[in-house]
Amino acid sequence: MNPFENIQKHEIALMAEKLTLPSDEFTFRRIFTYLDFTSLDISDTEESIGAICDKLNNFPYVFPDLPGVAAICVYPRFVKLVRERLTGKRIRIASVGGSFPSSQSFTSVKAEECRLAVEAGADEIDMVLSAGDFIAGNLTYVENEIRSIREAVGKAHLKVILETGVIDSPFLIYEASMIAMRAGADFIKTSTGKTAVSATPEAAWVMCSAIKDFHAETGKRVGFKPAGGISTSQKAALYYTIVENILGREWLVPHHFRIGASRLANDLLKSIEGRTADYF
Repeated sequence: MNPFENIQKHEIALMAEKLTLPSDEFTFRRIFTYLDFTSLDISDTEESIGAICDKLNNFPYVFPDLPGVAAICVYPRFVKLVRERLTGKRIRIASVGGSFPSSQSFTSVKAEECRLAVEAGADEIDMVLSAGDFIAGNLTYVENEIRSIREAVGKAHLKVILETGVIDSPFLIYEASMIAMRAGADFIKTSTGKTAVSATPEAAWVMCSAIKDFHAETGKRVGFKPAGGISTSQKAALYYTIVENILGREWLVPHHFRIGASRLANDLLKSIEGRTADYF
């Protein structure tokens, strides 16, 4: 049963607005550890990705009392470079895959791209659910495609992006969440960051509720990742609080909670350090 069958987005927004958000240094330090530092620009080059790796490598020396980010997320062709260049072994390597961001290709091509990214050294794969097929009602196709990619990536963590700015009703977001989790997703993620609407508190609320229900049914803890448009510490704190409120503190670890962002890192550093820190 879908608990959001008769719930509208504005009703969820009102619940999210009632949350009390943290603004303390300790919380912002924790949020920093959830970051998937992301570079997914059409202009990315080996030089620009290498420069990001150097920033991450030098971070412990520039900010010795601060934790590092959880992962770096790049296009598949840069995974090998990141694996060779990154010295921080705690930082995981994530790659988008499966014809990101449109997901408009053959299932076999999507699966092979994801497999090759893992072969190149990716610890995690961020794939996009086939939104067009989902909206058209081809649910078996959508679920089977995720299963195919799940099999292709083996033990790598699989994040399934729902593109909630396109699949935008609470009812459909819940349905998509459950399909992705049944098909083997280790994480469900809001957005690619490539559409007009990216992460929203309403989508986060529904997705976390689905994760809670799935955990109650199966005992499996699936992670949650909001991404796209989260550029301030205050916005990040909102998603942190939604996760804490619905799923509990046991989800507030990098293994179960990530935030996909690039611009957010400097704003978090400013909130932690109490000064402008344009490091990234």
